[in-house]
Amino acid sequence: MKKFNNILFGAHMSIGGGIHHAIERGESIGCTAIQIFTKSNRQWHAKPLQEKEIELFKETWKKSSIASIIVHAAYLINVGSGKKELEDKSVKGLIEELQRCNQLGIPYLVLHPGSFAGTDQKTCLKQIAHNLDRALEATHGHTTILLETMAGQGSSTCHTFEQIAEIIALSHHKKYLGVCFDTCHAFTAGYHFNTIQTYEKMWNDFDGIIGLSKLHAMHINDSKAECGSRLDRHAHIGKGKIGLEAFKLLFNDKRFADIPKILETPYKTIEDYIPDMETIYSLIEKKN
Repeated sequence: MKKFNNILFGAHMSIGGGIHHAIERGESIGCTAIQIFTKSNRQWHAKPLQEKEIELFKETWKKSSIASIIVHAAYLINVGSGKKELEDKSVKGLIEELQRCNQLGIPYLVLHPGSFAGTDQKTCLKQIAHNLDRALEATHGHTTILLETMAGQGSSTCHTFEQIAEIIALSHHKKYLGVCFDTCHAFTAGYHFNTIQTYEKMWNDFDGIIGLSKLHAMHINDSKAECGSRLDRHAHIGKGKIGLEAFKLLFNDKRFADIPKILETPYKTIEDYIPDMETIYSLIEKKN
């Protein structure tokens, strides 16, 4: 498979059998960037990382061709929850995620910001900012939390740039907050970016509302659902409603050359990512 080593591009990798195996799996299909969980994404608790495990991960990474690794926090975490027990459990879980990232030397932790079931959106945004501060103050590490752009399904927050900007503005630790832009989520949240005009408008809006300096990662997914539907349904690249032009614009945009771009397209084995990677590489102009 043809690849461009100067582009930070890859996919989410399993840590089954040992966290270091995610790096080997990524290398096997030509990734230069990968995303992982550091524990089960469906459970609250995990065994602490052992020193040998940490050393093996770092040594494997050092010897590999993987230039960038980011972590996704467990899906159970909802620091915006209106239920006090879940809120406190989520903050504790986020602290644990940050600690594990710090141990492994991971710079970015992607987080689904939260949902406001049982409360209202404005209260939820304030609560998220407060709880992000709680977690960051408890860890004192160097990992930045990346708030993922969401589709807006149900009562989830952060489907608009304004909501993300408000959380960052309310935080006392803005330095350690950033954004992970998900193409599927943004599209179904209502952002058009599949023509040069709509593409530039969206990023100009992002820059004016949040700031491009806060953008540190991207999830690369097509969408089974229409723009503005608020449905979170990932599709293979070129097989959904977004269209190839949007991905061509994105992968040829030099402003984002240093930002890791991670596939989260449907898969059963990691080989299922290869057609999507080949589709993306076919869109990259030689001059870039």
